[in-house]
Amino acid sequence: MKIAATADPGSRQEELGQFLTAKPVADFMASMFGPRRSAARSSSGGRWGVLVKAIVEVFCDRWAPGAVVLGIRDPKRNGAHLHAKALAALGVNLDSAAKIPDVIVHDTKRNWLLLIEAVTSAGPVDEERRKELKDLFAGCKAGLVFVTAFETRRTMQSFLSHIAWESEVWIADDSDHMIHFNGERFPGPYPDVMPTKP
Repeated sequence: MKIAATADPGSRQEELGQFLTAKPVADFMASMFGPRRSAARSSSGGRWGVLVKAIVEVFCDRWAPGAVVLGIRDPKRNGAHLHAKALAALGVNLDSAAKIPDVIVHDTKRNWLLLIEAVTSAGPVDEERRKELKDLFAGCKAGLVFVTAFETRRTMQSFLSHIAWESEVWIADDSDHMIHFNGERFPGPYPDVMPTKP
């Protein structure tokens, strides 16, 4: 696959992290919207929505088949769409205004709760965010798995030094692979976020 570079490496676009998107990713993104809706989706908020859609449709299918989406953050309304009953059954009670991850997925086969951050401009699972999520989901009856999702490797590069150990990274334009940051599990919850046994 060829990826075109910006004509001027010192350009304002490069400074802002705006690069040409690889053709397979661009085709995938374009296939999601009809002509009238695509113009409204060109902002970074639209890119975030496209990445969330890829998480739900591509990531979940590949890495957590049969899993159930229990929550999606709604940045436009500063809230979330939560499956409160299913979360409560797992011992999680969240206020829709809580600082939840972008996508919450329950892998029922392995009893894992995947907490996924969709990063288009800011907000990977760094050490502080990992602790914040661990505290927010304390008491959860499922093991917690922390995932940062990016559109491209290029986007990931600017956040690489901030990604928390004992977490996973998924890149939409290379969706059959994940990057594991340390530890003995791939992917999977670590002992400090496993549910306590009665």
